[in-house]
Amino acid sequence: MGHEIRILTERELRAAVALDHDLVAAIERAFAALAGEGVVMPPVMSMALHDRNAEVDVKTAYLPGFDGFAVKVSPGFFDNPRIGLPSLNGFMVLLSAETGLVQAVFLDNGYLTDIRTAAAGAVAAKHLAPRQVATAGVIGTGVQARLQIRAARLVRGFRRVLVWGRAGEKAEACAADLRAELGIEAEVATDPARLVAESQLVVTTTPATAPVLRAEWLHPGLHVTAMGSDQPGKNELEPAALAKAHLYVADRVAQAEAMGELRAARAAGVFDAHPSELGQVVTGAAPGRQSEAEITIADLTGTGAQDTAVATHALTRLGEAGTVIRT
Repeated sequence: MGHEIRILTERELRAAVALDHDLVAAIERAFAALAGEGVVMPPVMSMALHDRNAEVDVKTAYLPGFDGFAVKVSPGFFDNPRIGLPSLNGFMVLLSAETGLVQAVFLDNGYLTDIRTAAAGAVAAKHLAPRQVATAGVIGTGVQARLQIRAARLVRGFRRVLVWGRAGEKAEACAADLRAELGIEAEVATDPARLVAESQLVVTTTPATAPVLRAEWLHPGLHVTAMGSDQPGKNELEPAALAKAHLYVADRVAQAEAMGELRAARAAGVFDAHPSELGQVVTGAAPGRQSEAEITIADLTGTGAQDTAVATHALTRLGEAGTVIRT
């Protein structure tokens, strides 16, 4: 009996799968599933190649109610730009949850990871940011900085964006891209403290190993999504920020304790509470923002559940795209 496997390139995936409301809904469904029973999500297999200035992550998750499950390999070789290659790449394999047979191979070079990460930021903003956001801020100037603001605007209709990065020219380029893509005001902040002070929604998108956002900058009516700490040793928020917030939410507590902002706060001895998870907020099992004046923080380390969700979503969007092989 023959078996078909769909193989897709990055170009084909970009044409078929977008960062839109449907993707946000798919990722939201994955977070809801994480809050339920029967989830199998092993710890991230993470390998740091220090002599190569590189890291490799492998993530997966089985979610009840999803037809398949993904296994994702994400290499980051950060010296690649010196030889004209991108620093991030990778692929996903989608297997049937019924038979275990491979359904599709996505040679996406990290594209699906990029948009599912951004969509997770939109889910966090939807459930935790103030209803009225006039200004959004992003700390960081890379691809994810742009995508996080695009995703956040799907759920909050802000008209102004502030961008801060260590390299002024990269911040200018990021702001220019956001102006062009979204048709809103976008400018470079002179310093991150000013960015936070003027924003109601802030996203941190850096690979920092020392805080880029201080606890003293937090103010009533602010939501912060930190998504850069996806490896042990990374840290974007001053640990005291978690204690100062009215509500801190992790995508997965066990994972955030190992590699997220929660890890740094635990190590500093400033946060010993047992936090809720974003999926619990989505399903109503745990409270979200209770008033417009609260300070909220979401710690997104990136989960295998998101990879399963985006891979499953992609397969439904592909139509006749890709190459089909029969085994």
